[in-house]
This record gives sequence, C-alpha cells and structure tokens, in this order.
Amino acid sequence: NLSDTLKKLKITAADRTEGSLEGCLDCLLQALAQNNAETSEKIQGSGILQLFANLLTPQASCTAKVANIIAEVAKNEFMRIPCVDAGLISPLVQLLNSKDQEVLLQTGRALGNICYDSHSLQAQLISMGVIPTLVKLLGIHCHNAALTEMCLVAFGNLAELESSKEQFASTNIAEELVKLFKKQIEHDKREMIFEVLAPLAENDAIKLQLVEAGLVECLLEIVQQKVDSNKEDDVAELKTASDLMVLLLLGDESMQKLFEGGKGSVFQRVLSWIPSNNHQLQLAGALAIANFARNDGNCIHMVDNGIVEKLMDLLDRHVEDGNVTVQHAALSALRNLAIPVVNKAKMLSAGVTETVLKFLKSEMPPVQFKLLGTLRMLIDAQAEAAEQLGKNAKLVERLVEWCEAKDHAGVMGESNRLLSALIRHSKSKDVIKTIVQSGGIKHLVTMATSEHVIMQNEALVALALIAALELGPAEKDLTSAQLVQILHRLLADERSAPEIKYNSMVLICALMGSGKASSCRSVSMWLSSDVKDINK
Repeated sequence: NLSDTLKKLKITAADRTEGSLEGCLDCLLQALAQNNAETSEKIQGSGILQLFANLLTPQASCTAKVANIIAEVAKNEFMRIPCVDAGLISPLVQLLNSKDQEVLLQTGRALGNICYDSHSLQAQLISMGVIPTLVKLLGIHCHNAALTEMCLVAFGNLAELESSKEQFASTNIAEELVKLFKKQIEHDKREMIFEVLAPLAENDAIKLQLVEAGLVECLLEIVQQKVDSNKEDDVAELKTASDLMVLLLLGDESMQKLFEGGKGSVFQRVLSWIPSNNHQLQLAGALAIANFARNDGNCIHMVDNGIVEKLMDLLDRHVEDGNVTVQHAALSALRNLAIPVVNKAKMLSAGVTETVLKFLKSEMPPVQFKLLGTLRMLIDAQAEAAEQLGKNAKLVERLVEWCEAKDHAGVMGESNRLLSALIRHSKSKDVIKTIVQSGGIKHLVTMATSEHVIMQNEALVALALIAALELGPAEKDLTSAQLVQILHRLLADERSAPEIKYNSMVLICALMGSGKASSCRSVSMWLSSDVKDINK
C-alpha cells in the first residue's frame, strides 16, 4: 500500500532505521515501475522529497536507492521543480565524489533528469564544478559501460552551453574521449561520442587538444573504412567523421598544425578526397581546402602545387544538375585561394574565370554569392581580366538582375561590389558602356547610400571614373537615379565618414570637369545654392 509506505517512510527517515528504510524504498521503486506518473504525484503530495536530501549521504547504504527514486520521479516534467525546491541538487552533486559505482550511476541519472532541457539548471551544475568531476569519473570508470554512457549523456547536454567550454578546455576531456573512441566498435557507441565531440569542437582551444590527442587519425580511419559502403549507418558515420574533420580545421592553430607546411599526411589525405566519386568526401575535401586557405602562405603553397586544377575539375563534374553544396564549397576554396596578390594571375591563366562563369545560370543564392566573391577577388588590380569580364554582356546582365535580389542581401551586395570592381579595376570605356546598356548605373548610385562605408566608397570611385571617362552614355541614368541629390545628402550629413565626403567631392570635380553642359549646370546650381550647408 503506497499511502502506508509513504507514512512509514516519514517515520523511518527521521530515525534512520536502516532495515525498515530499505523496505520502504523498495516499495516506492516497485510502485514507480508500475505507474510512474501517479506514484510521483503521491510522493510530491506526501512531502517526502524534503526528507530525501538528508538521506543522500555517502555513508548510508540506502543512498543509491534514494538517488534512483529521484531519477525516476524526475522523468516527469512536473516533478523537476519540486526536486529543486526540495534542495536535492547540492547533495546529489556532492555524491559525484563517491567511490560506489551504483551511487555514481543513480546520482548521474537523477541530476540528468532534474536538469533535463533546463539551461538555467545546467548552468547551475557547471558553476558547481561538475564538469571536472565528470571528466575524472570517465577516466576512472571507463570500463563501466553504464557509467560511461551516463557521463557522455551529461557531456552532450552540458557542452551545448557556451559557459561550459572554458571548463571543458581546462580538463583532459579531449584525451579521455579520443581514448574511449578508439576502443569503440559499435556504431551507436561511436555516435554517442560524436554527439559530445561536435559541440566541444566549436571551441578553438578544444579543437587543438583534440588534434593533439589523435582524433584526426581516428576520423581518417573511419573515412577509409566506410567510403565504399552503402549501408545507412556507414554513410551516416562517414558524413559525421568528415564533417567533424572540417570543423577541427576552423581553428587557426589546429588548422596550421594539420597543414604542416603543405607536407602533412592529413593535408595530403584530404587532397585525395577531392577527385573521389563520393559527394560527401568531395564536399569535405573542398571545405577543408577552403579552411586551409585562410592565410596567404598556405594559399600560395597550394596554388603552386596544383590545387586549383583539382578544384576546377571538381566543379566541371558538377555543372549540369550538380551537387549544390559541392559547388558552394569548391567556389569558397577558389575565392580564398584568390586573395593573395601573387595567386591572381596564376589562377586567371589557369582558366578559373571560365570555369566559374559556367555557374552563372545557377538559381541557388549560396552558389551565386560565392561565384561573385570569387570573380571579385580574381580581378582585384587585374586590369585585363576586369576589362574582359566587364565587356561580357551576359555576366553584366546577370549582375544587374542580382542587384535587385532583395531576398538575398549577400547576393545583392556582392553583385553591386562586382559591378563597381569591373569599372574600378579596368578603367575601361567599353566596360562602362556595357554596364550602361545593361541598366547597371542606377545600382551604383544606390550603392553610394549603402550602410557599409566600404561599399559607399567603392560606388563613389566607380561613379567618378564613369564621370571622367564616359559620362555621355551614363548621364541620363545618373540624372534619373538622382545622383546630385544623393551627393548633396552625403556631404550635408554629419555622420558621413571623411573618406565618403572626400570621394563625393572627387566625383563632383569629375562631373564639373566633364564638359557636359547639363551635368555641370545641375551640380553648379546645387553648389551655389547649398554650399553653406556643407559640413566642411
């Protein structure tokens, strides 16, 4: 009889009669097994939870059973706050220092269930120092499957909180997880470790620790084992391993350690993924190259050693009905590789622009965005390439179309910047004429009002070149886009950066010196009437 048991438990808990206490606790566990929700409600109504805090002592023989009961009742959401209010968290945390494996297991379950899906309670556990304690437990009890699983579940929940990363980084969690990972054969067990590794690997310090602990070698081994398998579990594990590999490369120190001057075995293995027939490996390989290409030295080394040709071959395989994620990743890598000045001419002569332009018809914004960024990087200070691209009517028409892609701010911004770059780097009348004919002038004028100073400057410089080189064809579009009024606002606005005002005045000088009567007249009228308003 549950009611009688609860009454008896109140008495025996007060006088600590061990035999009677054990019997009552066994009865509660049986009742919870039969009907957890109803039994939990009766336990809450009886007020017995408050007595449990005093029973959670390392010396008591009933401690594991009490923790087990708390774990069971805390499976019910409505019981979690009452457990907290009963003051159970602090004594449970203290029990994590117990040497009794059953006590540790039930304590871990109880804390996990009470704090389930509650970031505030999980943060409280972190502030109480549970992370170093749990990492230590994992090392000591790595042969106890149940305790190991309990620790991994706890790590998985706690690692989602940003406040946990610093504490994890101060422990040997990387070493313990890699050691555990190497022993696992079963897919489910490895998957559980992956679920802990992924959020932890978002921290740069832990990335480096994982690399130094040998995780990368484990991941490469999994890739090699699973690459030819069609089994669902194997395909999933291949994806998880290769994704985690790419994540480790996002840290500057971990990336450079694995690059090893371009001679590292890991870097060489990643290179072999790009020509693979497996889309997941192609994707991971291209993303890894994009991550390695985060400093000039690496970029120069890779271009000199033929990586561009590998990426171009990969893109050629994905032109018609290709994999969008692979396209995006390969273009990302090419864009990064094109940043160092010495690489631009080499990549242009290798035919990168021709390969990239094959994706001009893509309707996928992520691909469009990277395509635009790659072209913009390639033509930086490359007059001949800028002129060649700027006279490509199909390209310019597509840019003008994308300049109106209001649903995709990144694509719209990059399109505007590339239009401006074509003029700035080519300084070509033919390029200006092509942009005028395609209706691009109004977008350059609008770009001069951007919230980003760098984009404003790029637009003003391009407009000044239009005024100086080929104002005639552009005059009508500049007038209808209200260029003069926009210049007025930029100069009168106290918030305008000094370089914006400078480039605005350069543009005014270009318009005044163009010899075009109507342009000179409109600028002169504005200057004579409003010069007193200009913030000098």
